[in-house]
Amino acid sequence: MSVYLEMAIKKRKTSKSWVQLLNQNSLKIILGLVATSSFAIAFGQEKIQQFVSLPSSSNSACLDQFYRDIPPYLAKESLSKNTYPLCFNGFNVMYSGVSKTPLWVAEALTPQRLSQKIPREDSFHEETKVKAEHRATLSDYKASGYDRGHMAPNADMPTKAAQSDSFSLANMVPQAPKNNQQIWRELEEATRAMVTKHKYDVYVVTGPVFTAKKLKTIGKGVIVPTAVFKAVYIPKTGAIGAYYAPNDNSLQVKIVSICYLEEQLDMNLFPQLTEEQKRNTYHLPLTATAVKASKEISYSHWDAESQCAEDVSSDQLTALQKEFKSSSAGSTSNTSQTNASKNGTETIDPNTQDAIVKQLIEALLQYILQLLK
Repeated sequence: MSVYLEMAIKKRKTSKSWVQLLNQNSLKIILGLVATSSFAIAFGQEKIQQFVSLPSSSNSACLDQFYRDIPPYLAKESLSKNTYPLCFNGFNVMYSGVSKTPLWVAEALTPQRLSQKIPREDSFHEETKVKAEHRATLSDYKASGYDRGHMAPNADMPTKAAQSDSFSLANMVPQAPKNNQQIWRELEEATRAMVTKHKYDVYVVTGPVFTAKKLKTIGKGVIVPTAVFKAVYIPKTGAIGAYYAPNDNSLQVKIVSICYLEEQLDMNLFPQLTEEQKRNTYHLPLTATAVKASKEISYSHWDAESQCAEDVSSDQLTALQKEFKSSSAGSTSNTSQTNASKNGTETIDPNTQDAIVKQLIEALLQYILQLLK
C-alpha cells in the first residue's frame, strides 16, 4: 500500500472519529453554548459594575479620591464654618475660609497614576472658587518666612491639568522652609515609593494641625499650622498610620496612629474604617530608599490611649458626598482618574477593559470544560 493511501485512510478514520465525538456531544455542546452566552452576559455585567457605576453622573469621579468614596468628616462643628468642599483634578480639598488653608487634602495614589511623569511647571495662583474674603493670596506669603507648602504634592500629579490645580493656594499651608524642602519632601517620596515599589493603591489624607493656644498668622489672616500630617492607608495589606511633623525647622517627625491624629484634629479621617483598624500603627518608611519591593511594611504597635473619632452616621456621610459632587458640577474635576463623556457616563480605560476581557475569557473556558466533562 502506498504511503499516500495510508495517509488518506488515517485521515478518513480521524475525521470519522471526530464526527462520532461531535455527534455524541452535540446536544451537550449546543446546550453549553446557550448557557455560556447567558453566563457571559451576566458575568460581564457583574465585572463591569465592579469598576463603574451604571448609570453614572459626570461629577461622580470627584469621590474617586476617597477610600470607598467616603470623605473625611469634620467632627467638631466649629471647624465647618466657612468651609468649601473642592474637587480638583487628582485630589480633593476641604478648604477653610477661617484659616485660609485646607483642613485636609485627599488623594488616591495608584501605580498607573504615578507612572505618568509630568515636568514641574510652577503656577502658584489664588483660588477663584473661594470667596475673596476667605481666599489666601500670593501677597499673604510674600516675605513671610514660610514656604507655600503643597499638601497634595505636585509630583503626585499625572496630568498638566492636575499639576496646575496643585499650585492653587487652596492646596497650600504656610510651611517652615526646612520642613517643606527636606523632611516633607522625603515623606512624600516615601509615600510614592510604597505605591510604585509594592504596586499597591494607597489612600492619603494630608493637612495642617492647629493645636497651639495662640496661633501665628501671615499676611491678612492666613493661619500658620503648628504641625503637618499625612495619613496613609493601604487596603491590600491593611497597613496604616500617619506621619506627624512639627511645622518648624527641627526636621523632627514621628509616626502615629490614625486615632492619635483624630484626637488632635477633631476629624474622622477614615470614616469607613473601624476603631480597631485605626488603632493599628505600622512602621511607615521615612525615605523612599527605606521601601523595599520584596519587603512588606511591618507592624509597629497598637494605640490603646488615643481617643478615636466618633462614628459618623450614613446620612451625614451621604450629605457630605453630595457636597463634593455638587462642587464638581460643571467642571472637569478628576479627569486623571475617570474620563466622563459628553453624555455624562463614564468610560472604562483600556487597562480595565483588558482585565475584564481576560477574566471573561478565562471564566468561559472553565465553564465550557466543565460542561464537556
